Amino acid sequence: MRAPLLLLLTAAALCLIPKAFGAPVAHAEVDATFAKANADYAAGHFPTAIAGYESLVKSRQWNPSLFYDLGNAYFRDGDPGRAILNYERALALDPAQPEARANLQLVRDQARALELSGNWAEQHLAYLTRDQYAWLAAAAFWGAAAIFCGLYFSRRRPVVWIFALLLLGTISAGAACAVYELEAGSAGNDLAIVTGRNIQARLATAESAGTVLLLPAGSEIKILSTRGNWLYAALPNDLRGWIPAQSAEPVRL
Repeated sequence: MRAPLLLLLTAAALCLIPKAFGAPVAHAEVDATFAKANADYAAGHFPTAIAGYESLVKSRQWNPSLFYDLGNAYFRDGDPGRAILNYERALALDPAQPEARANLQLVRDQARALELSGNWAEQHLAYLTRDQYAWLAAAAFWGAAAIFCGLYFSRRRPVVWIFALLLLGTISAGAACAVYELEAGSAGNDLAIVTGRNIQARLATAESAGTVLLLPAGSEIKILSTRGNWLYAALPNDLRGWIPAQSAEPVRL
């Protein structure tokens, strides 16, 4: 029997804690590595700065500023695919980061990267991330559960508490629907960015297979399945095709 959706959302929200804060690494060491990478970037030593930022990514010190700076370093180093990838990662953690959004659009335009078509939820519910909606759904659910228990065992049932119960229930259900719609859309867990240059999406898992679409660096795809060293993906323009696995990286780590 399937567990209730809101219980799953609660568990998912709890599981996000390690991802949000990363593995326990000495704070002073992290600050020193980040400061050195920033200094290398300011001095124009972009490969060295990239190495410093990437070491923090590998140690799971994930935050929007790190991915934004890493995106800038890749852009200045002439790698638009990975620049777009890291701007997308920054926005996945903080959709309200205007600098990352502006730079993302700039690099997309320059690279002529292709985008997936977003669904209704992605166009109208981009105020919060999927994870934030999950937290909201879980918090509203447990708030409604607490009020329900209080009303159940109380002799008096004030209208204001009944209204609060209905409101929290509505918020919880709405946030849960938003999580589902965002996950099912193009920006869900399976979103990936093409990091190679001019990658050919093919009809089959062979270099000799016919080409479906030419994907410039930075183009969006949604991974549907894998077969060996190939990815089967939803492509821009509502197409489907196979691409080499090493030519794309997922946005969500």
